Amino acid sequence: MDDSKRRLLWHGMFLFLLGLFTGLAETSFSNIRMGLAAHLEGVMNGTFLLALGAVWAEVRLGTRLKGATYWLVLYGAYANWAVTTLAAIFGTGALSPVTAPGLSAAPWQEQLIQGGFMSVGFAIIGAAVLVLWGLRRSASS
Repeated sequence: MDDSKRRLLWHGMFLFLLGLFTGLAETSFSNIRMGLAAHLEGVMNGTFLLALGAVWAEVRLGTRLKGATYWLVLYGAYANWAVTTLAAIFGTGALSPVTAPGLSAAPWQEQLIQGGFMSVGFAIIGAAVLVLWGLRRSASS
């Protein structure tokens, strides 16, 4: 089995487990709704990594581009869970009025969470585009 495929599968199960543990702790967060979101991010991103690991051999990209895609995916998946968990701990609300009605944290905390979510968005979108590119029909050879 390709080592990067196996590592994606491992990280998928690990992040899934982190999501489960986050769910056990969600009532102790400053923002319980965001704690639920963090639980779901861990479980869903773990499942995403497992699914991607299952098809990783079919992603046809150059060595460097495939390596960049691998690290973008891992960063995006873990950072999504971590930033959402931090938002639950801090009780931030600027970017999430649905999950944080009436809540706000210190300005530096709000800015940290905003920057974190922006970096996650860029990483995951970039990784998704690269995976799609690597799965295109003309890439199969």
